[in-house]
Amino acid sequence: MDHIRVVIADDHELVRAGIRTVLDNTSDVEIVGEAVNGEEAIRLVEEQNPNVLLTDIAMPGLSGLELTRQLAGTFPKVRVIILSMYSDDEHVYLGLRAGATGYLIKSASRQELPLAIRAVATGDTYISSTLSGALVKNYANYPNVHRNPLSRLSRRQTQVLQLIAESKTTKQIALELNISVKTVECHRAQLMDRLEIHDIPGLVRFAIKTGLVQLEDS
Repeated sequence: MDHIRVVIADDHELVRAGIRTVLDNTSDVEIVGEAVNGEEAIRLVEEQNPNVLLTDIAMPGLSGLELTRQLAGTFPKVRVIILSMYSDDEHVYLGLRAGATGYLIKSASRQELPLAIRAVATGDTYISSTLSGALVKNYANYPNVHRNPLSRLSRRQTQVLQLIAESKTTKQIALELNISVKTVECHRAQLMDRLEIHDIPGLVRFAIKTGLVQLEDS
């Protein structure tokens, strides 16, 4: 391919600007769109037909992991690189299980980003150099590699869980998802039953642990 077409999805303008600065000086990479959330990213993928999507994990609305899962099923030719502050094994494995072919931590050197994009665009998998050694060592023994905790939930349940974890009220969730308050309450009860979690703080902790949302100071 003459140019690798890239869409950036991150809700922080400064992060997008930093990525753009790096890639504007990369002759074989072309930025064809920027999104501030997962829903906008899907629209840009449909319109721009990129080769690679760069996405953060935690974004308002559709999270990066859920975005990755949806693209893997609907646009399998789009290669996804997760660009995240999280450097622990669990988040990397969740990203790979969701369908990402690259995982880059935001503290990586600027030289790594074009390398990662070129690698995934040609069919390879790219993991940040500071992570790869530990990942290879621990991969076989990691208990959640073959079982994504979020795979137990429907798409709607995942949306409700994310909004609960973002401290939205039942009424706010109903308005945002265009469903009734009773339906939200039903989804919340089903979440607690399916996950065997019996209070809201527990649901929030689960959402943070699986990367569906992140803490404000992380």
